Amino acid sequence: MDTGYFAHETAVIDSDCKIGKSTKIWHFSHIMSGSIIGEKCNIGQNVVISPEVVLGNNVKVQNNVSLYTGVTCDDNVFLGPSCVFTNVINPRSIVNRRGEYAKTHVGEGATIGANATIVCGNNIGKYAFIGAGSVITKEVKPYSLMVGNPAKQIGWMSEYGSRLVFDIKNKAVCSESKEQYELIDETVSKI
Repeated sequence: MDTGYFAHETAVIDSDCKIGKSTKIWHFSHIMSGSIIGEKCNIGQNVVISPEVVLGNNVKVQNNVSLYTGVTCDDNVFLGPSCVFTNVINPRSIVNRRGEYAKTHVGEGATIGANATIVCGNNIGKYAFIGAGSVITKEVKPYSLMVGNPAKQIGWMSEYGSRLVFDIKNKAVCSESKEQYELIDETVSKI
């Protein structure tokens, strides 16, 4: 039976999942019931996608990533190797907090680097760039460049993933795409 997507023979895909065409799911990954994965996604090896997680189209999930209930990602998101999302702010083994899952949304085109941790309830703005090993403990503005533990904003990124340098008029040009951006009231937008 042609499902329209590829799943390696060691992948476990529970019932009631929706998986878009041309998506690839690799070795030892587990896609849990009720999750939704868009078209042309790539799910690396040893990935866990918990119930009710939603991924848009063309989302790249690298090896060893854990996506827990409450996480949603828009189109074109990149999740680096071994990054993790939490879904309970105060977990205890003895206390069942399933009804307390916090939601975390990752905006279109955002990148989350290898080994980064996203503490639940902190949304990531579109085209934000989270450096490897960073720990996100607060909301992230669109186009922000965040690094460290706890992560701090150190700059701005273009949609191509190039660092933006704003001039005295608060204008910047992406070195790769030549697209123009402006910074007004600590908010970046493409011109």
